[in-house]
Amino acid sequence: MAKVYVFLANGFEDIEALIPVDVLRRGGVEVVTVSVVEGSQIVETSHRVQIMADAMFGDCDFSDADLLVLPGGMPGASNLNNHEGVRQALLKQNAAGKRVAAICAAPLVLGGLGILRGKQATCYPGFEQTLEGATYTGELCTTDGNVTTGEGPAAAFPFAYELLKQLKDADTAHQVATGMRYIHLMEK
Repeated sequence: MAKVYVFLANGFEDIEALIPVDVLRRGGVEVVTVSVVEGSQIVETSHRVQIMADAMFGDCDFSDADLLVLPGGMPGASNLNNHEGVRQALLKQNAAGKRVAAICAAPLVLGGLGILRGKQATCYPGFEQTLEGATYTGELCTTDGNVTTGEGPAAAFPFAYELLKQLKDADTAHQVATGMRYIHLMEK
């Protein structure tokens, strides 16, 4: 079974974390939400909703990760960028050729680490300059090699289904999207 870690920092955008968690779990993927808040498993979203993460950063070994995910939102993306452990985990994951994903403002972390150099990527409008070395697509979701980026809150569903497709297959992603009535919504 594929394994995904979703990093949660204070100020993350609620749906950019929870929609991927929900979609991936529905698709049969093991997802671990990880608090990067020092000394607390409780993380506060950008809209002041308190979420209890599955694990604390210091208690995790990410060597079994098939995918590392960064939700956006501010100041959540900046808080992720300021966490040296998250940065090192991303660098190691990328160096191994394994998948990384970021949505909204969070691609700034990947850009600052050089992970986006020579790749196509998207992000929340206004953060394009943080995609260091990347070609900005402006798409809802962009995958280039082992890196997937998403534009913002409205892109959370397409971003999540793309990740599920990568980790499982297109049929599973379509079945989950249909069951969640996403396909029906897009047909309207």
